Amino acid sequence: FQNDYRKLSMQCKDFVVGVLDLCRDSEEVEAILNGDLNSEPVEAQRHRASLSRVKLAIKYEVKKFVAHPNCQQQLLTIWYENLSGLREQTIAIKCLVVLVVALGLPFLAIGYWIAPCSRLGRILRSPFMKFVAHAASFIIFLGLLVFNASDRFEGITTLPNVTVTDYPKQIFRVKTTQFTWTEMLIMVWVLGMMWSECKELWLEGPREYILQLWNVLDFGMLSIFIAAFTARLLAFLQATKAQQYVDNYIEENDLSEVTLPPEIEYFTYARDKWLPSDPQIISEGLYAIAVVLSFSRIAYILPANESFGPLQISLGRTVKDIFKFMVLFIMVFLAFMIGMFILYSYYLGAKLNPAFTTVEESFKTLFWSIFGLSEVTSVVLKYDHKFIENIGYVLYGIYNVTMVVVLLNMLIAMINSSYQEIEDDSDVEWKFARSKLWLSYFDDGKTLPPPFSLVPSPKSFFYFIMRIINFSKCRRRRLQKDIEMGMGNSKSRVGTEVFSLQVFESHSFNSILNQPTRYQQIMKRLIKRYVLKAQVDKENDEVNEGELKEIKQDISSLRYELLEDKSQATEELAILIHKLSEKL
Repeated sequence: FQNDYRKLSMQCKDFVVGVLDLCRDSEEVEAILNGDLNSEPVEAQRHRASLSRVKLAIKYEVKKFVAHPNCQQQLLTIWYENLSGLREQTIAIKCLVVLVVALGLPFLAIGYWIAPCSRLGRILRSPFMKFVAHAASFIIFLGLLVFNASDRFEGITTLPNVTVTDYPKQIFRVKTTQFTWTEMLIMVWVLGMMWSECKELWLEGPREYILQLWNVLDFGMLSIFIAAFTARLLAFLQATKAQQYVDNYIEENDLSEVTLPPEIEYFTYARDKWLPSDPQIISEGLYAIAVVLSFSRIAYILPANESFGPLQISLGRTVKDIFKFMVLFIMVFLAFMIGMFILYSYYLGAKLNPAFTTVEESFKTLFWSIFGLSEVTSVVLKYDHKFIENIGYVLYGIYNVTMVVVLLNMLIAMINSSYQEIEDDSDVEWKFARSKLWLSYFDDGKTLPPPFSLVPSPKSFFYFIMRIINFSKCRRRRLQKDIEMGMGNSKSRVGTEVFSLQVFESHSFNSILNQPTRYQQIMKRLIKRYVLKAQVDKENDEVNEGELKEIKQDISSLRYELLEDKSQATEELAILIHKLSEKL
């Protein structure tokens, strides 16, 4: 029943889009997008619209509903909340605002800490300003990553952490493991982003958090950063411990003239003599991976732009296609890798190159052969074992045909198909992705970006104290209610239950007599319009079909009439000619 359920799903999506299309004013649009406002708590109504239906549509990917002009108009109004004048400005003015926010971010954070309820606080709480502040903070973070590597742009010959040290009595590794000021700033940014991710995980719950792939990328990136800095700190502590040993037990001023214990002497070695499992080497490898993931995080903000948004969507769809393709690719790759290894594992040292003699070499050879970087001589033996060589040639040829000609072209076709699907409906796809980005900044909180979010504002302390007071009041009321219920006798309990039953019945009767809510009235009005429009469309279709049938019948009857008239006229003309000939 998969196709039947898909048809029902499409009908439901067309229904909600059709209802939204029939709205005539902003009140009806808000009723559809926000749901029943009367059922929400009073505190929620004081803030901006909840947009519960839009969030539900994004969750189930009802893209045409989210990309509808009425929905986009409402989202755009909320996006520029408290910044109504900025909405009509040009791109140049908006870029200037972004630059000013990036340069004055520390001062804006201080102003928000001092007066969160002022006009400046209201402006900073608008979704657009929150997005700009977070984007500017992340760009500064990427700038710190680039600046931290700027001392190696011209090479490593002049770096102090490669070979020797300038101080004869200083352990070489003490200098290489010290944290620079840029690395300390990077750590502060990482802690701020980790704190924001922990708050988001607490508010959304683990399940909803994991379902968003950007959250998984953020958490993985930050975890790798923390692991890299932890390994770096471990290396620094080990080097410091070795330096303390030198300061306490070595009296000479030049360590090159002293014989040190092996565990201490290791920390004086140059980089080329470090162990592969050295914490600093592990730290540098993890740090490089984290930097790559950090720059890939820029793709998150691209849907905000109309030009780069569709490209980012196409890139995301391409990555999904590659993951689907990897299942078939790994299956074929493993089959040939194990087969070629079994064939040549007995010929280690008896080949022109070590290809296929170990599992590692088999993996390298087959992987790089996809890009044409492996040689045909990889299957040639020094011995006169032509049968093994011929089997190797055949398997290697079949592998290249299967992987390069068949599977890679299949992947290219999948990518082209996905890109064409997005290109055919690029406006809907882009607006849907942009709405997802906007909604992440609509909720309260996340006003200040990392690392300024690490410092709690006075408003946070106030809310924390109010929660404690409310919790203590609720607990006191609950205890008092339990005491009163325990002191009452059975008669009072029965009287209370009867009274509560009467109150419940009266409330139920009154609710039945009450008039429908404003939301119910709007929805009834919209449903009536939808049903009426459906009936009119159906009647028009029926009338058109009937008219076509009538036209066909009229044409056929007219044809027969014309033929009869023609035959009669021919007979009359023949009679007239005959009479005329007789008279002559």
